[in-house]
Order: sequence, then structure tokens, then C-alpha cells
Amino acid sequence: MAKTLEMVFRNTSGKEVTLNVADPKENLTLAEVKVIMQDIVAKNIFTSKTGDFAQVVEARMTSKDTAVLA
Repeated sequence: MAKTLEMVFRNTSGKEVTLNVADPKENLTLAEVKVIMQDIVAKNIFTSKTGDFAQVVEARMTSKDTAVLA
């Protein structure tokens, strides 16, 4: 099962921007991820087409199963 960490930010234009991280470390906590997200905003590490990241919105984990049809 493929897992993805989705980190959702609001940028300076007020739009939501999502950073996806494939195969994140197991047992991540919200507190650990929020520290990283706040660091990304504070250090202006990434930007989007519509503005810099300005605010942490949420973090979520998704998983996907793929089955090949025979």
C-alpha cells in the first residue's frame, strides 16, 4: 500500500497549496509534521505560482492500494 503525506498550506493569495511526500516515515505525529510545516513557512523554502506559503492549514496521510487485473 502506497502512502503519501499531504501538507496543506495557505499562500499569500489565500489559496491552498499541497506538498505531497511519498513513502513518509512510519508513525509520524501531527506535532512532528507541524514543526516541519512551520519551518517551511518561516524559512520561505517553497513558493507557488500564486504566492509564498504563509500559513499551515493541515496535514493528512493518504494510502492507495493498486491491484493488477489478471
